[in-house]
Amino acid sequence: MKGWISQPVKHFHGRPLPEPAIPAGYAALIERFELSVPLPPRLAAIAERHHPASNLSWNLLTPRHRPTNTLEGQIVFALKWEGVDLGVLVGLFKVLEAGEIAGIVRATPTGSFARRTWFLYEWLTGRELDVPDPGKVRLVNVVDTEQQVALQKGTTSPRHKVVNNLPGTPRFCPMMRWTPALQAAVAKRLDMRAREIIGRTRKDLISRAAAFLLLSDSKSSFAIEGERPSSVRAARWARAIGEAGVRSITINELERLQRVVIGDARFVKLGVRDEDGFVGTHDRETQEPVPDHISARPQDVRDLLDGIIEYDGRSLTGGVDPVSAAAAIAFGFVYVHPFVDGNGRLHRWLIHHVLATAGYNPVGVVFPISAAILRRIEEYRTVLESYSSALLPLIEWRATPDNNVEVLNETAKYYRYFDATSHAEFLYSCVEQTVEKDLPDEINFLHAFDKFSSAVKEIVEMPDREIELLRGFLAQGRGRLSKRARENEFRALTDEEATQVEILYKELFGDFDREVV
Repeated sequence: MKGWISQPVKHFHGRPLPEPAIPAGYAALIERFELSVPLPPRLAAIAERHHPASNLSWNLLTPRHRPTNTLEGQIVFALKWEGVDLGVLVGLFKVLEAGEIAGIVRATPTGSFARRTWFLYEWLTGRELDVPDPGKVRLVNVVDTEQQVALQKGTTSPRHKVVNNLPGTPRFCPMMRWTPALQAAVAKRLDMRAREIIGRTRKDLISRAAAFLLLSDSKSSFAIEGERPSSVRAARWARAIGEAGVRSITINELERLQRVVIGDARFVKLGVRDEDGFVGTHDRETQEPVPDHISARPQDVRDLLDGIIEYDGRSLTGGVDPVSAAAAIAFGFVYVHPFVDGNGRLHRWLIHHVLATAGYNPVGVVFPISAAILRRIEEYRTVLESYSSALLPLIEWRATPDNNVEVLNETAKYYRYFDATSHAEFLYSCVEQTVEKDLPDEINFLHAFDKFSSAVKEIVEMPDREIELLRGFLAQGRGRLSKRARENEFRALTDEEATQVEILYKELFGDFDREVV
């Protein structure tokens, strides 16, 4: 076992510090006890000067904040300045003797940090400590709501004299930090903004816009996976997306949705996996797996899914910000990767489920999250890999004869507890794009199309289907009818009529038209 870090360093586990500093809190605990855990996205350290420069990866504090190099000193520092990191704590509690945590509690039985540590130890391990009752003391939240996303109203633990406001359960509980970006996103009240847009729009336009956005989301979700589904298959999945939030999540329901999204299952094994799995490629010569992400072990999957289901119910009934909850649930699901196929589309369906269950989006309107993700596909992959890449070195595996992977170590804790802050920030940016761009753009398009349709009929009598085809050709030609369209589908138009239609299109649509998925 290593000693405590006592001298400033420039790098910590491959992560550079903005200036020389002494890693503290969770970083110090990881180093001292050689914990096999993913590094938290943001760590803390004690700088040498009194005006240090922090960044996104490091929170540098002044010398007066330096904790004592003891287990208690570093745990208290971590909880005070970094919040609750369940991934580090579960790893720490596994290597410590129960008496070491009991000693911290006995030293200050009424202290708020001692009681929070006591609660977290028993909550994570399921083992009770032999410590005295703290007596009559003021209740304290397990999670500091100024630091991290938590329940608005938790449940009291009389034994520890704390309020358990953790958003999940020991089976599954990602945490998110209140970064300036996440706080700013929540403050925009995008749910109210969407209702404002809907409120000033005719009902018939809303229903037509909703239908287009729903189908757009379905097609985009397939496109993210590199698929171009048939119209029937896209419409079938669109109906499933439209029904998100109607039924509670269960494992059976997730398996039903997998059957819907896969369709033809002759070459896909449906249901919860009974073998290991990975996301990645195979070596061209040997065909051995080259993983980018390794899925949860099959023996852990059902328990992890139960944890996700519990988080869904607990976080939403407890008043957790819906978009943040959706990020934790959806990205947690895709990291577990419970099925052989269909995980990505179900992961994005879960976003719709959480937002609909929370009443975040207007009734009958689905935010086309997948369309926003498709436009920002590289950023999406970066967010996914932000945890997968940290996790991969910690998983021991070997190739199997059928070129799959076999996981050799216990990994469930890695999928139960992770920092979902960047995931929530990314999802909020997608929601904002759907509210501020996709929804008003589609409404404006429908306004323009209705005017275009009426005006075309003043020029030449034409059925609605032909008008939509005409608009499509004009969109492809940037306002001009192609030679092919003039000689085939619209050969009946005179030159004067064609010119009038082109002028009309440019006046109403300009450079604006629908994106085609």
